[in-house]
Amino acid sequence: MNDILGQAIYNYQHNERKHKLWIHNRYGAKEEMPVKTYFRDEDNMPDLEWLALNECRGKVLDIGAGAGSHALILQERGFDVTALEISPLAAKVMQERGVSNIIETDIFKYNSQQYDTLLLLMNGIGLTGSLRNLRAFLRHAKTLLNKGGQLLFDSSDVTYLYEDGLPKDRYHGEIWYEYEYQRQKSGWFSWLYIDKQTLLKIAGEEGWTTEVLLEDELGQYLVRLMQVNSL
Repeated sequence: MNDILGQAIYNYQHNERKHKLWIHNRYGAKEEMPVKTYFRDEDNMPDLEWLALNECRGKVLDIGAGAGSHALILQERGFDVTALEISPLAAKVMQERGVSNIIETDIFKYNSQQYDTLLLLMNGIGLTGSLRNLRAFLRHAKTLLNKGGQLLFDSSDVTYLYEDGLPKDRYHGEIWYEYEYQRQKSGWFSWLYIDKQTLLKIAGEEGWTTEVLLEDELGQYLVRLMQVNSL
């Protein structure tokens, strides 16, 4: 996949903002993704993200860190935080913005250190793409956590997208998207939105306890997962 999102973030950082970032889907019209969302400061973040940042502890790995907004806040608070990002251009932007510790890699290939908190915000858990890959991620996450460590992420139930009934060939939260920016397209990729009950079931089967920290009126929620054997 081309680094379309990274290019949009990089251009925004360098004040080239005339082009829009579009997200195509297979259920309706394309939608604009405002690039400035990746550059929010603490005052402009929703309650869910505030709470997640306040719940971080110890050594933190911010997975899918984007432009580094969450990592910068944690860094300013004195946390030992590392920003992990697969996009080379986004990683470059984080460096320019002052993020101290940056790892440019695929989370599924990373196994160098252990942390007290694994953080995935802005539905970062979606990078798993499917329920099957979510299970693989939960197993991999165990290798990245210190004893007593936690996994913090948000997601939401997207049942509302299916007025004519849920699909029978796949889990309804496995959504196909494609970025478009400056007439370039990323290619289609799957992004996961998982409803709370399905998450509770899968997390339990994979040896995690789940605590719902916040749920808003739009059905978005924040959870803390901890390994059963580390409590």
